[in-house]
Amino acid sequence: MLVLLQVFLLKNVSLYNLSTPYLYILFILLLPFETPNLVLFALAFVLGLTIDAFYDTPGLHAASCVLLALVRILFISITVQKDGFDNEPEPTLSIMGFRWFFTYALILTLFHHFFLFNLEVFRLTEIGYTLSRFLMSSVFTVFLMLVSGLLFFKKKERK
Repeated sequence: MLVLLQVFLLKNVSLYNLSTPYLYILFILLLPFETPNLVLFALAFVLGLTIDAFYDTPGLHAASCVLLALVRILFISITVQKDGFDNEPEPTLSIMGFRWFFTYALILTLFHHFFLFNLEVFRLTEIGYTLSRFLMSSVFTVFLMLVSGLLFFKKKERK
């Protein structure tokens, strides 16, 4: 569903050619905590290749999604045990709470977008434009993630 939304709707959404939302990464972010790492990397790679096929970007999204999967593993291993979320099944806004999910979505989106936009341009002469696109797109993407989390996920009480 997220791939279809990305390809057929969000691909054409751009704010002043600086901000393009990449909501499809929400698929990787919302996978359950128990997802094996090998499956996570495979899903991220296939998701990235699917987006690459529609965006005509050979491997850029696939590489960025695999990096996103790696950062997800590191972030969850650092925060989940310390914050007492050991028994939670999935990292959604309704289960984990706003502060944790916002930090999670922001950090992972920043990593994904920074890597994606730097791979896309790959020139230091356009570093200002690349950084502004990276920041604006990250803010737009995280905003859409939070809105979708508030709209589509029911509030659950943590035990």
